[in-house]
Amino acid sequence: MNAPLPNTDPTERGLPAQGHDPVLEGLLQAVETELGDLGEALRRRDIGGIESHAQALHRALERAVDSFTRAARAGGGVPPALRSRLVTAGGQVAAQRESLARATVALDRAMDVLMPGGSPAVYGATGARSLSAYQN
Repeated sequence: MNAPLPNTDPTERGLPAQGHDPVLEGLLQAVETELGDLGEALRRRDIGGIESHAQALHRALERAVDSFTRAARAGGGVPPALRSRLVTAGGQVAAQRESLARATVALDRAMDVLMPGGSPAVYGATGARSLSAYQN
């Protein structure tokens, strides 16, 4: 029988991963949390929640991108696992943005059908178009 391999993942043994940056980890976790909360608010169609989580996500992304950029420029670099998670979060933001854009276009089209632009078409007794009903 083969003996089980010893646990070689330092994080599973309670040790920090090589190159682990707790500040970047926390900032990225905040982005991921706000993404999840915004997604849930979108699913519930909670307008207030969407607004507040979108603002919180925007702030979290600003802080994370700023810190990740400084870390990359400082020469220490960004650990690959965190970089991968940041890329994934960026993809999720883009997907949510695209989804909201499609929903906005659909809403705009529905509003155009329900409330067409221009002057209302009102016909008088002779069949000619008349706006006199609105001019009192």
